[in-house]
Amino acid sequence: MTRSPCWQKIPTRLRLEQFEQFVWPHLRLGRRGPRPTLALHKIFNYILQALYMGCQWKMLPIDRNAEGHHEIHYTRIHRTFRRWQADGCIDAIFSGSVQQLHQDQLLDLSVIHGDGTTTAAKKGGDNLGYSGHKHLKGDKVVALCDRNCNVIAPFISAPGNRNESPLLRDALPSLTAMARAIGAGLHGSIVSLDGVYDCRANRKAIFNRGMTPNIPENPRGRKTPKRGRKQRYDPAIFEERFRTIERVFAWEDKFRRLLLRFERISDVHYAFKTLAYTMINLRHYC
Repeated sequence: MTRSPCWQKIPTRLRLEQFEQFVWPHLRLGRRGPRPTLALHKIFNYILQALYMGCQWKMLPIDRNAEGHHEIHYTRIHRTFRRWQADGCIDAIFSGSVQQLHQDQLLDLSVIHGDGTTTAAKKGGDNLGYSGHKHLKGDKVVALCDRNCNVIAPFISAPGNRNESPLLRDALPSLTAMARAIGAGLHGSIVSLDGVYDCRANRKAIFNRGMTPNIPENPRGRKTPKRGRKQRYDPAIFEERFRTIERVFAWEDKFRRLLLRFERISDVHYAFKTLAYTMINLRHYC
């Protein structure tokens, strides 16, 4: 049985040298109080373990010290994660992964694929809505990736009853801001989306940023073809979305904490999702 390529293995923990390269520069340390007795590298790996296993914080398997006690209490791990999320460290780690990919020339921005995914909520919370199409109550996000299955921009979130088409106009400024931050050019890139994003406002927003939309025309129940000039559309580029953005969403399902949303606070759930997308980007190095 042949082994899968190494770039398809999504890491669920980081070694010390990987932590010092990709995570440590973006963490904010407290100025007051005692120094942590446990290394931040191990605390970060415990957070990744909670993301991968999907268990409750109190059920997290924690190593024991020489006295036979747990080396750290689970509440301290949760408190550290919430502090990093509130300080913007999780978003900074994700931006640093995109910057590293651009420096190593691992980004292919000639074609940008985008799509949305919906997550069901188990216990309720904020930013939720009932999706009549999916027949579930939850929230949705719109993410963008390149041709190499790298998530290149922060996702846009909305309740589950929102239409995805207007969310694209909120995702494009995040894409251009990320490209400006890493020093990449998007002029001439092709934005490939499915038919739900086919509208004049979305095409205009893409054209105004120097990019070209590749969206199949949505008939929307018409019985006759739409009048006017046909829009540019390449079916070969559109077929790549099943090997790019859909593969990213499949890799996201590896992290069991994201299969169902148990967090009532949406920012905590989105911080976990951002961390999962960061691990997808770091698969080239881990």
